[in-house]
Amino acid sequence: MSGSNTRMTAVVCHGPEDYRVSDVARPTAGPREAVIRIASCGVCASDCKCWQGAKMFWGDEPGTGWVKPPVIPGHEFYGVVDELGEGAAEHFGIAAGQRVIAEQIVPCEKCHYCRTGSYWMCEVHNIFGFQREVADGGMSEYMKLPATSRLHVIPNEMPLNDAAIIEPLSCAIHTVQRGDIQLADVVVLAGAGPIGLMMVQVIKLKTPRKLVVIDMSDERLELARRYGADVTINPARQDARAEVMALTRDYGCDVYIEATGSPGGVVQGLELIRKLGRFVEFSVFGRETSVDWSIIGDRKELDVRGSHLGPYCYPIAIDLLSRGLVTSDGIVTHEYDLNAWDEAIQVANSMESIKVLMTPGSTRNGVIG
Repeated sequence: MSGSNTRMTAVVCHGPEDYRVSDVARPTAGPREAVIRIASCGVCASDCKCWQGAKMFWGDEPGTGWVKPPVIPGHEFYGVVDELGEGAAEHFGIAAGQRVIAEQIVPCEKCHYCRTGSYWMCEVHNIFGFQREVADGGMSEYMKLPATSRLHVIPNEMPLNDAAIIEPLSCAIHTVQRGDIQLADVVVLAGAGPIGLMMVQVIKLKTPRKLVVIDMSDERLELARRYGADVTINPARQDARAEVMALTRDYGCDVYIEATGSPGGVVQGLELIRKLGRFVEFSVFGRETSVDWSIIGDRKELDVRGSHLGPYCYPIAIDLLSRGLVTSDGIVTHEYDLNAWDEAIQVANSMESIKVLMTPGSTRNGVIG
């Protein structure tokens, strides 16, 4: 490459609330590596919390956190194969011009977890968009996919906004799977953010007896009902405990999925769930929470499960979207060009939006629809 082809526009994270639209070197593909031209990159709640300076990302002292700036953020990306390094086509099973998505984690393939099939819990745990030891993220025009990336081909006929939610939908699917939902279960989902609304759609496919969604936004609760929620609760006006107990003969729900990212969502769940119930924790928290752990053991003997990333779920997500069983319609609300980052992060970090996309060269900035 030469001239302008060696440079590109990208958002670069330098520190909390210090993200700059910059002219940077365009990546090139080495052996068994690919470079994709980014079609879209979503702004995740974790991106917002990182931008705000949440302790879990930055640590107590400069340089001690999980984020290693300067780094190009973004892990909800997909794109078109632009360049293939030596052996990459055979290694990944892809061809130039195909639409592809890489899972958000870049496994080391050497640690205990990678070698035993639990690659999403990789001990090294490089994630696109947070550390650049392996590669940068997707808030850029082009992006390199290292040899250990896990790639999936996206059908050409899939709508662009559906393709843009494959990553968060995979996380939603994994969370629902962790809940082990049965036909007679009453399921309570706390949090109707972008991934919560995808969870609603996936939970409904499991056909539980009742699906209850709790959120503070009436607009998001209306979407949850559209996607199949049987009961919606706004705790600002309704007594969530009374509503759930009335549905369950005063026992409580069988499955509680926590997707609020708020400590209050955890405390609420321990109150609403029945004895021997299944509590699934999905959220990334900006601060610590405290609960009475005797509820988990001595009082209710709960099955508490975590949910991290979307392992083995990308093919399922692509299939569900392809069959029209899950949709991005109503979830993707805003789209911005990379140069509009400052406005995009403000909107993404507010209740004005549900899912914000960053799209290089977009001509449809702002509100969608």
